[in-house]
Amino acid sequence: MNELVLAFLLFGSAFALLISGIPIWAGLAGISIVFVFIFSPQLIETVPFVLHGSMDSFALLAIPLFILLSAPIAESDASKDLYETLHKWLYRIPGGLGIANMVGCGIFAALCGSSPATAAAIGGIGIPEMRKRGYSAALSTGLIAHAGTFGILIPPSVTMILYGVATETSIGKCFIAGVIPGILEVLLSCIWVGGVFFYRKIVPAKPGAMYYIKDLTLTETFSWKDRVTSLVKVLPFVLIIVGIMGALYGGWATPSEAGGLGAVLSLIFVMSIYKIYRPRQLWKIFIKALNESSMILMIMASALLFAYVSSDLYATQTLGEMILKLPLGKWGIIVLINILLLILGCFIPPAAVILMVAPLLLPIIKGLGFDPIWFAVIMTVNLEIGLVTPPVGLNLYIVKNIAPDVPMSHVLLGVIPFVIIEFLVIICVCIWPELALWLPNKMIG
Repeated sequence: MNELVLAFLLFGSAFALLISGIPIWAGLAGISIVFVFIFSPQLIETVPFVLHGSMDSFALLAIPLFILLSAPIAESDASKDLYETLHKWLYRIPGGLGIANMVGCGIFAALCGSSPATAAAIGGIGIPEMRKRGYSAALSTGLIAHAGTFGILIPPSVTMILYGVATETSIGKCFIAGVIPGILEVLLSCIWVGGVFFYRKIVPAKPGAMYYIKDLTLTETFSWKDRVTSLVKVLPFVLIIVGIMGALYGGWATPSEAGGLGAVLSLIFVMSIYKIYRPRQLWKIFIKALNESSMILMIMASALLFAYVSSDLYATQTLGEMILKLPLGKWGIIVLINILLLILGCFIPPAAVILMVAPLLLPIIKGLGFDPIWFAVIMTVNLEIGLVTPPVGLNLYIVKNIAPDVPMSHVLLGVIPFVIIEFLVIICVCIWPELALWLPNKMIG
């Protein structure tokens, strides 16, 4: 069979299985074994060794450790305290409540590393509060759906770990590369929310319009004592993030070491601040971390098996050569890759896209003269967009579940401006690569 036809058949079959709803690990492992039986039966004996070898990596230890860091925080009232603290500090700013939700999602996403968990935790508190204070349904739900995606870009990010392992790229540099683009995305989103709120107070929209904002009847004031006191429960967790980033940037620790220390501190803070120390509560935390870690590592093993099979069948190399030969120029190929990632992100979770596609795209990116660390940011922002676009768009369904009376069409309309912001971030990182590369290039060690 022609190698190009075989490549399209392999990747097309994998894509069809993944969008069918079958578990990701089963789809990738199953299609890999089927193609081995049909086209390369001599590889059957090597499959167990490939699976074992894919898991025999010290770098992978960072995944369960960062998940263990986030599990105690997700089980506590940290999201509620974070939201209330930010509201007390930002309530005087136009659109301050919306900005508090945006920043709260950014910080909580960095702590828990999960986009759906961030949208559910902050959105469960923030959406009702925003709507009570006059924010339109579209703005409040779209804001949370978008802000929940920060978790895969703002470090520490599990998807960046997966990218680093799948492409054999420095995980620490991938982490640090997401800092400035992540801050830029949060900043642009906050400016949009504040600008819309300010403009609509001057030029009111008609009732029923997407960004209709009612007259605020609630008046709140918080003293400096209230604000400072509210920081007590939040600062320890923020310091965990700062400490991890400082340790990685300064070369004092590997991602696994930083994740291990962060997990211990997270558990200690949750036990001391929120009194979560009973065996039943701790058992729930450990089981949750174990389940999530096992799921991601199973996806990791099956995805690396898929990459091994596709490489052995010369499918990866054939597709790469075909893309490099396209008469589009290097930026034309980058645009094509972005479109591919956007399409895949609409149907497949970010972890699966990274593990399945990153090894294929890396030789192309290097062949075009681009930095793999830079591409980690481009890929991640594209996958952020996939989390808020149909038909899968997991964050859309989470906010719809929080606000069941809001039509999905309103949620989608509320998300559109933020998707445009994410496109702007991609364009900015393409025009100014140093946004992603300046900090990693300054790292020590």
